[in-house]
Amino acid sequence: MSGRTEVQVRPGVEGDLEALTDLYNHYVRETPITFDTEPFTPEERRPWLLSHPEDGPHRLRVATDAGSQEILGYATSGPYRAKPAYGTSVETTVYVAPGAGGRGVGTLLYTALFEALAGEDLHRAYAGIAQPNEPSVRLHERFGFRHVGTYHEVGRKFGRYWDVAWYEKPL
Repeated sequence: MSGRTEVQVRPGVEGDLEALTDLYNHYVRETPITFDTEPFTPEERRPWLLSHPEDGPHRLRVATDAGSQEILGYATSGPYRAKPAYGTSVETTVYVAPGAGGRGVGTLLYTALFEALAGEDLHRAYAGIAQPNEPSVRLHERFGFRHVGTYHEVGRKFGRYWDVAWYEKPL
């Protein structure tokens, strides 16, 4: 397979918690992609994992290397806002492991996530992308998201302010 390994996408399970936490913590420590500023323990992340059951509008999809089962990334849909009228909207996100970018992992994850959501009573998906992040912008646009606005200097991390571009997609 010319040096590339096969990638499988499946629902996330409790056994993934440590690896998913490690992956997320990379983005917490090293990037402005997430506005969390302190790494999490797996126990602190457990409620997040459990909030993504195998059915319903809030899902977790995990990409693994077919041979080693190493987690290469994950995608989620979660509540957009807590108030009941937002119930038919979800916020989506994708995280790809360092070194796994450029292999189509994000595309596979979003394909699986949106297929899983197809039968749900959902109207819109939203994504906030800390800027700059051209690979994420391209991924979202390929999936039919369109830019609807930018919050300027909305988050402070690493001693500077970051913009977040907001995208939406009809479901």
